[in-house]
Amino acid sequence: MARQADFVVVANRLPVDLEKGPDGTETWKRSPGGLVTALEPILRSRRGAWVGWPGLPDVEADPVKEDGLELYPVPLSTEDVENYYEGFSNGTLWPLYHDVVAPPAYHRHWWQAYVSVNERFARAVADEAARGATVWVQDYQLQLLPGQLRQMRPDLRIGFFLHIPFPPTELFIQLPWREQIVKGLLGADLVGFHTPGGARNFRSLATRIGGATPGATQGEVVVDDRTVKLGAFPISIDSQALDRLSRSPEVADRAVEIRKELGDPRRLILGVDRLDYTKGIDVRLRAFEELLDEDRIGDDTVFLQIATPSRERVEHYIRLRADIEQTVGRINGEHGRVGHPPVHYLHQSMPRNELTAFYLAADVMLVTPLRDGMNLVAKEYVACRHDDGGVLVLSEFTGAARELTSALLVNPHDTDGVKAAIAQALEMPEVEARKRMKALRRQVLRHDVDAWARSFLNALGLST
Repeated sequence: MARQADFVVVANRLPVDLEKGPDGTETWKRSPGGLVTALEPILRSRRGAWVGWPGLPDVEADPVKEDGLELYPVPLSTEDVENYYEGFSNGTLWPLYHDVVAPPAYHRHWWQAYVSVNERFARAVADEAARGATVWVQDYQLQLLPGQLRQMRPDLRIGFFLHIPFPPTELFIQLPWREQIVKGLLGADLVGFHTPGGARNFRSLATRIGGATPGATQGEVVVDDRTVKLGAFPISIDSQALDRLSRSPEVADRAVEIRKELGDPRRLILGVDRLDYTKGIDVRLRAFEELLDEDRIGDDTVFLQIATPSRERVEHYIRLRADIEQTVGRINGEHGRVGHPPVHYLHQSMPRNELTAFYLAADVMLVTPLRDGMNLVAKEYVACRHDDGGVLVLSEFTGAARELTSALLVNPHDTDGVKAAIAQALEMPEVEARKRMKALRRQVLRHDVDAWARSFLNALGLST
């Protein structure tokens, strides 16, 4: 393989997972995801490479070419995973950046691991990037990397995109290592966020604690005579592929089967989330339970919640799962009949075809995060509704709410408001529902993940 790449994507994870069989053999398995779909053509055409962790701790893996993509694994030890990933990334940054929905922990040994692992990734990129190459750094796990890489390889053009919300300055400055994070991000030539609000928050911090001065426009700051561009680039999905999949006879037949398996309810409400305390699963369960208590929903309505397992060794997530399962049990115990529970709960990952069938089967989609950078589930539901059916209930505190304005927007902290939106969605006249869904589909199908990637890379100065 060529050892010098003109375009390098670096993320916490590779787009493939390394799997070890019982006999010790190692195989690579492709991970589904919109990011690799969008970047694959650019990676192939520009001698591109992807740098990331292969997904197994304590494994040294050689560079590999998989499906034509050049992949450069960065090893992590079990201790790295515990301190850098589960610790600082997901025990400190994740709750802090999601409006302190859960309290962040500020452990110095977590921070030291974060610095060390970011340096390891930076060295890997510095080794693989050709002179003058473009590097695109992804997400909150690698916020120090742009600055570290700038020191190692000042010839590189560096972009950074944050896939989660960037918090208000009043919250961010709680972080003991706030200056280091801001200065790390300022090592990039372009720092991208989902929303203009995220870019504004970062610009304020850059000039307040990062040593930057205001640039010629609101979308720029100056650091050491170097201009750093800031911007909003709302991410999306491979909407055309989902639209095509939802039209397949297999998916359509499966959607009919799903409703039969659920007892042919008059109305099916759906929630699909990673099991995370930011997603507001408890919000929608509480609202649904109260509607049942008040006899505003009859036994002809079923709520199905799919919760994908996530970070199962982290204490917050262990407690969250127990609380949700207890709530589901209580609702079904008080309001169910034999063979007819009002809530169906699946704690499992779902194949893409199956998930598409669930989207197509659902009359109402509940997306109620307390805070979310974008929320692609909302866009996936819309992309799958080629029949123009279904109603989307969407939290105001998602990046998606800025684009999907024809959804029923709710404040997830307002239980009465969520209840009212669910009731409105269940009884919405078909003409209004179809009008709203048509508007949502125009937005999602027009602004897909390919358009997102191209807009970012064009702003970075890489012609696509």
